Amino acid sequence: MSYDDQNSTGAAPAKARENEAHNGAQMELSLTPVEPPATEWQNSPATQFPSPQPKFQPTLSDDLSVPWGWTEVLLFVVLGVVGSVAVTWGLAQAAVHFFGAHSTDVFGDTMSTTKSVVVLISQALLDAGAILYLYLMLRARTSEPFWQAIGWREMRPGAGTIRHSAIQFLAGGAVMALVVTFVGGFLNSKETLPIEGLLKAKVSMLLFAILGVLVAPLVEETIFRGFLYPVVARRIGVGAGIAVTGTLFGLMHMVQLWGGWGQIALLIFVGVMLTWVRARTGTVAASYFVHLGYNGLQLLGYLVYIVSGTRR
Repeated sequence: MSYDDQNSTGAAPAKARENEAHNGAQMELSLTPVEPPATEWQNSPATQFPSPQPKFQPTLSDDLSVPWGWTEVLLFVVLGVVGSVAVTWGLAQAAVHFFGAHSTDVFGDTMSTTKSVVVLISQALLDAGAILYLYLMLRARTSEPFWQAIGWREMRPGAGTIRHSAIQFLAGGAVMALVVTFVGGFLNSKETLPIEGLLKAKVSMLLFAILGVLVAPLVEETIFRGFLYPVVARRIGVGAGIAVTGTLFGLMHMVQLWGGWGQIALLIFVGVMLTWVRARTGTVAASYFVHLGYNGLQLLGYLVYIVSGTRR
């Protein structure tokens, strides 16, 4: 064993002192914080700062993207109710004061020929007023052509064209009329529905035929499937929109069929089917041709029913 003669202690081994100094340095180094080595995933910007994923936003189809909403629908309903009372009352007064009709024939409880004509002409004027409202409303909101803006468009890609499919839609409406007539024969109703009293006279039957075939499908499809359906479907979904719009269509005819609850239910079914066609094809033109085929065959059957003398 060797000793360090230069050390004042004279007793500590040199080797030991060396080891102590070395151990002290190691201890001092061990107290220094050591950064962990950076890994590849930490250096990646995509994993280090992940961006939040955008929420799913369902997009509306083109036929539901319309420049009107519930405010315009509410205004339409209010004007329709007020206009219905004003127009019908005004025509009734005109029939009495200018055309010599008896007031009991116009304002009485029974459906006379004069009263039926007043009701049908009032309906024609209200239909014209409804189209005028929609036209003015759209002119203030879009430069798109009126009929296209209100839903009369080409069918969706892959569904063909209206021109090539019109016959099929007409035939589908006629088939639906046969089904409804067949099922309606098993349903109980009052002996005489209000609509039957409306069609006692030949002149009222002629007016009803013109309105039922030439006017009603055009106006009703424009209002229910063109104007109302997109707003409802945007709010509660396509399926619920079809059901609600179809139900409102059937209930609109409730006054004409009061007491025939089975017939009203069948008309709700018809309304649902017409709205389904509109939603499926993306155009009011398709549901119009179905409606035209339905009304045309229904009217033809009713006329045969009257002429053949089988009416109760």
